[in-house]
Amino acid sequence: MSLLRVYSLSKKFRTYGAMLPICLVLLVFVIIPLIVIFTRAIIIDGSLDFSLLIKTVTDANNIKTITNTLLLGVAVVICSTLLAMPLAFLTVRTQIANKKWLDIILMIPFMTPPYIASMGWILFTQRRGLFQQMLPATGEISEKFFSFWGIVLIMSLHLFPFILAIMKNALLNIGASLEESASVFGGKFFYRLRRVTLPLIGGNYALGALLVFIRAISEYGTPATLGKRIGFSVFVTEIHHNATISPINFGAAASLSSILILICMMVWFVQNHVTAKSTYTLVGGKGTRPLYVKLKGSKTIAAWIYIVVLLVIAVGIPYFAVAITSLIRLRGFGMMSGNYTTDHYINLFVDNPRASQAFRNSIFLAFFAATISAMLGTAVATIIHHTKSRSRKIFHVLGLMPDMLPNIVLVIGIMIFWNSIFHLVPLYNSIWIMVLAFVTLFLPITVQYVVSSYSQIGESLIWAGKVFGGQPAYIFRRITLPLLLRGIFVGWMMTFIISFRELVAASIISPPNTLVVSTFIMREFEQGSVSAGMAMAVVSVVFTTGSLVFINWFLLRGIDGMKS
Repeated sequence: MSLLRVYSLSKKFRTYGAMLPICLVLLVFVIIPLIVIFTRAIIIDGSLDFSLLIKTVTDANNIKTITNTLLLGVAVVICSTLLAMPLAFLTVRTQIANKKWLDIILMIPFMTPPYIASMGWILFTQRRGLFQQMLPATGEISEKFFSFWGIVLIMSLHLFPFILAIMKNALLNIGASLEESASVFGGKFFYRLRRVTLPLIGGNYALGALLVFIRAISEYGTPATLGKRIGFSVFVTEIHHNATISPINFGAAASLSSILILICMMVWFVQNHVTAKSTYTLVGGKGTRPLYVKLKGSKTIAAWIYIVVLLVIAVGIPYFAVAITSLIRLRGFGMMSGNYTTDHYINLFVDNPRASQAFRNSIFLAFFAATISAMLGTAVATIIHHTKSRSRKIFHVLGLMPDMLPNIVLVIGIMIFWNSIFHLVPLYNSIWIMVLAFVTLFLPITVQYVVSSYSQIGESLIWAGKVFGGQPAYIFRRITLPLLLRGIFVGWMMTFIISFRELVAASIISPPNTLVVSTFIMREFEQGSVSAGMAMAVVSVVFTTGSLVFINWFLLRGIDGMKS
C-alpha cells in the first residue's frame, strides 16, 4: 500500500474519529428532544395512538390558538416589512447612507429583550399610565393600544431589523445600470420599483420574512405580557401553560409543539421554493456602481422625520417608561414632583437577596453556556470546513437546526427527555439543565460566526504550515485558531448576552426557587412590584450593553495584540 494511500486512510480515520463524539453530542442535544416530542404526542401507554394529537388539533380552543398564531405571524411580517423597506431604501440609496451610526442605532430594538419592551409599552399606555399622566386631555385613547394590533406593533418593532439587514445587503448588490436602463425606456420611479427592484430582491425578502415569521410565532415575552391582558392566546403561551401550570399536561404540550414544528417546516419549504425561483446573480466579475438618489428639501425632512419617529416609538417610549417607573417611589402618585427615588436600585442588591441571587445565576448561566457553545460550535464548524463528503451537510443542518425551530419546542423536548432519564443521569431539576438548554438553543450563533471565519482563511496558509513540517494539531493551534479567534469571541459575546436575558427556557426548565434576571423581572411585574422589576430591567440592559462595549474593545485590542 502506497504512502499516499496510508496518509489518506489515516486522515479519514482522524476525521471520523473527531466526528463521532460531536455527532453524539448533537444527537443528544438536538435530535433526541425533537423525537421525544413527536413520540410523546402519538405514543400513549406504549402504543401508537393519534387520538390525543387529533383531539388537540380539533379542539375549539386550540383551533383558535392556531388561527391566532398564524394571523399574528403574518401580520408581524407585513408590519415589519412596512417599517423596514423605507429604511432600507433611505440607508442604501440616498445620502443618509453616509450616516453609519444609524446602522448601530437601528439595531437597538432587536437587542432589547421583547418582554422588557412589552412591559415598557404597558406601563406607558395603561389606565393612569405615563401617557395619560403627561397628556390627561387625551382621555382613554392610549388604552386602545391593548389590542391585537398593539401586540403586532411591539413584535414588529423588535423584528424589523431582520428584514432591514437582509434588504440592505440585497439593494447594495443591485447595480445602477439595471434601473438606469429602465429609466432610459421611460420607466418612472414606482414602475422601476415594481418591475426591476422588487423582483430582484424577492428571494432575499423571502428569507427575511421566514425568519421574522418563525420568530413571531415562537416569541413568548410579548404574548405572555400584553397578550395575557387581552386574552389573546398563541402556541407558545398554551405550550407554556400545559408544561408549567398544574395540572401539568406534557402530552398536550408535545402535541402543540409537534403542530408548531410542522407549521415552521411548511413555511420553510415555501420559502425555499420562492427563493429558488426569485434569486438572480447580481454580482459577477464586472464591477458595478451603486445608485444614489439625492433627496432635497421637504423629502430630506420627511425622511429624517420617519427615522426619528420610528426610533422614538421603537426605543424611546419603552426605555423611557421602564427607566421612569424604576425611579417612582409610590405608583399611586405617578410622575409627581418628589415621587422619585433610587431606593429600588439599592434594594436590589442590599435588601433583596433573591434579586442578587438571580443576577448571579444569570451571569453563571450565560458564562458557561457561552463558553461551552464556543467550544462545541468551533468543533462543529471545523468538521464542517474539513469534511468534503455528504456528512458535511448533515453536520451543518444539525448545527443550525435550533435556529430554525421555536425555542419553546426544543425546551419542551429537553425537559421531557431529561426528565424521563433522571434515574440514569440526574441532570434534570438542576441549574446545569438550564446550561444544557441554553447551549442547545444558541449553538448556531457560534457555528455561523466560525464557519464565516473559516471561509476567509486561504488554503495557502495551511499548506505553508504543512510544508514546514507542521502537524495538524500544531497548524490548528498556531495558524488556524488565531485567525478564528475573532469569530469565536463574537459568537461567545452574542451567546452570553442572549443567554443572560433568556426568558422562555428559564421560565420552563429552571429548578424550583431558582430565579434568573428574566424570571425575576416577570415575577415582580406580575406580583405588583413593578418598580423593582423595572430597576432590574434597567440594570440588565446596562450590564449587557456594557459587556458588549467591553468585549468589542477586547476584540479590537486584545485579540489583535495576541495575533501580532
